[in-house]
Amino acid sequence: MELREFAERVLFATTLEEKLQCPDVITDERPGEAILSPDAPGRPRQLRFKTHGSARSDFPGLHRLEQERERGKLLHFFANHELLATELMALVLLKFPDAPVAFRKGVFQTLKDEQAHTRLYLARMKSCGIAFGELPVSGYFWRCVAPMENPIDYVAGLCLTFEQANLDFARHFARGFGQVGDAETARLLERIYRDEIGHVAYGLKWFRRWKQPDESDWEAFCRTLKFPLSPQRAKGFSLNAEGRRAAGFDPQFIAELEVYSQSKGRTPSVFVFNPFAEGRIAEGKAFNPSKHQAQLARDLENLPQFLCRQDDIVLVERRPSVEFLSRIKQAGFPLPEFVEISDGARRWSQTQPQPVGKHLWPAAGAPRTVALREFTSRKLGRLRPWAWSPDSVELLAPLFANLTAEDRSPEQRFNPGIAQLYSKAWSAELLRRLLTGRRGDDDPHSRESAIGNRPSPIQNWLCPEHEIGVSVNSITAALEAIATIRARGHHKIVVKQAIGLAGSNAVRLLEPVVLESHHCWMTRTLARGQTLIIEPWLERELDFSVQLEMTPAGLKLCGYTGLLNDAKGQFVGNWAEPHYRTRIPAKVVARFHAPPDISRRLLQLYADIFVVLETELRRADYLGPLGIDALVYRDAAGASRLKPMVEINPRYTMGRLAVELMRQTCQGSTGWLRLINRTQLRAEGCADFASYAKRLSEQFPLRLEGEPTPRIREGALCLNDPAQAQVCLAVFQVRKT
Repeated sequence: MELREFAERVLFATTLEEKLQCPDVITDERPGEAILSPDAPGRPRQLRFKTHGSARSDFPGLHRLEQERERGKLLHFFANHELLATELMALVLLKFPDAPVAFRKGVFQTLKDEQAHTRLYLARMKSCGIAFGELPVSGYFWRCVAPMENPIDYVAGLCLTFEQANLDFARHFARGFGQVGDAETARLLERIYRDEIGHVAYGLKWFRRWKQPDESDWEAFCRTLKFPLSPQRAKGFSLNAEGRRAAGFDPQFIAELEVYSQSKGRTPSVFVFNPFAEGRIAEGKAFNPSKHQAQLARDLENLPQFLCRQDDIVLVERRPSVEFLSRIKQAGFPLPEFVEISDGARRWSQTQPQPVGKHLWPAAGAPRTVALREFTSRKLGRLRPWAWSPDSVELLAPLFANLTAEDRSPEQRFNPGIAQLYSKAWSAELLRRLLTGRRGDDDPHSRESAIGNRPSPIQNWLCPEHEIGVSVNSITAALEAIATIRARGHHKIVVKQAIGLAGSNAVRLLEPVVLESHHCWMTRTLARGQTLIIEPWLERELDFSVQLEMTPAGLKLCGYTGLLNDAKGQFVGNWAEPHYRTRIPAKVVARFHAPPDISRRLLQLYADIFVVLETELRRADYLGPLGIDALVYRDAAGASRLKPMVEINPRYTMGRLAVELMRQTCQGSTGWLRLINRTQLRAEGCADFASYAKRLSEQFPLRLEGEPTPRIREGALCLNDPAQAQVCLAVFQVRKT
């Protein structure tokens, strides 16, 4: 029989008997003309594909294999997969008659194996009381592979994706069947596992022959696969490195596949680190980060991965190294998919793939990064930038049309009302209202319930109104405010921009008179249209933060964290204690010595603040993360006082990051999130961040416990790649308390 005639029978026959027959002698002298891919292969009525988009069939797991009928259901899935592989191989023979003779011969040999596998599954399935076609069958393999335009699409899509994944599934379920005493099926799966090694090796040989010579196997594999296929489909529950080595994959390919992630069906949310939101809001497109700030953003751009769920997407300029991601995965954190965008300008790549035509391999020069058209064609869940601001709206604009979980317009995501939330003047006025009960400009004579009018002793804990910042818009008003504050006995004063990046948005006035340099700074800032906040410098004892999420249903508490600031009040790190979700840090509570129910009173205080804040957030139409920075300080009499709202950050914060990291710690643990800079690096006697990370892992090795997903019991973990970091390394350290 001619190979073409055999392939036509396998592809178009409507009975299993015809599909699974194979003649003893096959010739390939008349391959014929190329055919187009049919919508579906010929099949008996009961084995036709279920409607695309219909409910997924229930896939039995290992925990149900003790039941014979459940084992039969699992074998039904496997039999359909083998039959699909048989039909797709027949399609390859008919679609690419001009492919090399040796390639076509190899496809035929593999097809015979798949026929045999199908027959073996049918026999085992029957012994379990399940008939083939009794359950709905999926056409997913067909829909993914049948549109192939070249033989390399076939070897990448079937051999190196679905058959490679079977190196994991066959070994995994062989052990499962063995554990429930079904030795016969276990032996069958071991046989199929050995055959799959050969099939994958065959595909890898031809893939290497056809890929671009200057590309690694991994680069070519990622580029060749067409959505919805991705390397995520090439692996099972756990990666079987041994089987892949036997098939001929190199160690780098296996390592890359181990840490690769992409959604298999759930529409992913998209995260991006844009830490310059305040700068863009304050200065517009004129804002230009310093060289150090830009490098800091590059160093920390992967941090949103710790805010993600499994299979979400993080946009980065440079993907973290495989070695770093492997350590993160070993610590129990799920890995997102990383999509690379262009350089510091944060623009999408406009490069498009070269047309393939009728070649057996893609044309030279095809890009190795995600092209705009490819990525923006995917369905997405939500957009979750670090902050909604002009820069994130601009960056994410091409993705708005693809969202399935939300339909908010760019104007709803960022508008003047939301911009106002970033202002320290707005935070100061809100705190003043909370303390005094004044409702503000809308109704200056009316009052609302004030948190400062609490029964004793709560009013003694809170900062007085005159220690809240005063907003000014002229140098004359600024100097008058400074004089007024000093007349009350506060000689140290801090002047802040209402909106600006931390570390460059404030000056401290420590001298008896305003220095000319400070006068010039205030004048320049006011000339740019900025508002200034003048407030007394408070002798801080402790800083802490409250992490929240504004949802359509209302304001949700995510947790409380301690806040570490340096002598200038700039961020150093956060810590989170056990019960961080519902309790204010114990060190904060301990500053106030009475009454016994002080912790409850503080929580009630914040519950009341949340009610007022939720109203304001609804008014601004804001949805998303936010944090409240708070401060315990010592007044002139030496008593501890609480400033419950220093500022509001309507974005993700390092405190929120600490809260999310704590999800991966053991119960009863305390975690510290710190940012290590080059000054600290030198103080530790380390030449670079890689050597510092090595020392850290030796001093505080990670200790994990728990199954199936381990959690951190104690130890230190670097949160960005030490090998790539230039100015900053984020470190999370856990200790059992």
